[in-house]
Amino acid sequence: MKLTVFKILLLLLSILTSNVNSFSQSLPGEKFREGTNLYSAGNYEEALQAWLDLYNTGYSSAELMYNIGNTYFKMNDIPSAVLFYERARLRKPGDEDINYNLQIARTLVMDRFEEIPVLFFIRWYDFLALARSTNSWAKISLSAFILSLLFLSVYFFTSKYNIKVAAFWLALALFIISFSTLSLSVRNRNLVTKPREAIIFEPQVNGKSSPDDSGTDLFVLHEGTKVMIEDEVGEWFEIRLSDGNKGWIPSNSMEII
Repeated sequence: MKLTVFKILLLLLSILTSNVNSFSQSLPGEKFREGTNLYSAGNYEEALQAWLDLYNTGYSSAELMYNIGNTYFKMNDIPSAVLFYERARLRKPGDEDINYNLQIARTLVMDRFEEIPVLFFIRWYDFLALARSTNSWAKISLSAFILSLLFLSVYFFTSKYNIKVAAFWLALALFIISFSTLSLSVRNRNLVTKPREAIIFEPQVNGKSSPDDSGTDLFVLHEGTKVMIEDEVGEWFEIRLSDGNKGWIPSNSMEII
């Protein structure tokens, strides 16, 4: 009986400590290599089409979106380059190449706004949430929860004081880990899948005071500018700029990250 419990604990520990990385999945071979070869040969339009065909099948990875961003940049389509660099950064926020190229592309965007700084602990929390995929955090949370239940059962059924104390604290620690990683899983899902940010694609669009053409013009935006989506009414989105200003713009004037 003791041997069986020990084997179960080892199995669960191996699941908990396994290196589950959402970015380690292999890229679909032929289509991706086709785009790479075309890009290396300077055939940017054909490379872009090959990679977009792959992207439109539902496959998405930081590497693929980074390459699409690079191709758009080579073709001088800055709004599309910024869009795909931002999408790639959501999946690999710490990647130096993605962040560097994104900053280069942003220097070519006309609009400049004074940004309201994000609180450092929120920034680091989001960075940590994006370090793994939603499913990876969920697996860790489930594994930690099962282990906490096992150690809790040891606490209730053992008669040895030292083992009882150790089992209690281990169960408590694993429960905290389970709750924390579950919250990271939810945060990752919100950051990646919910349409909270977008890139302006119109050469020029006016931010309105209300969701209709008769609204007062509040500000002017240009292509490539990143905005936050606050609300939606019909064919209009209420957006917030990095300096805190808000306004309404048509939904067809931007692409959601």
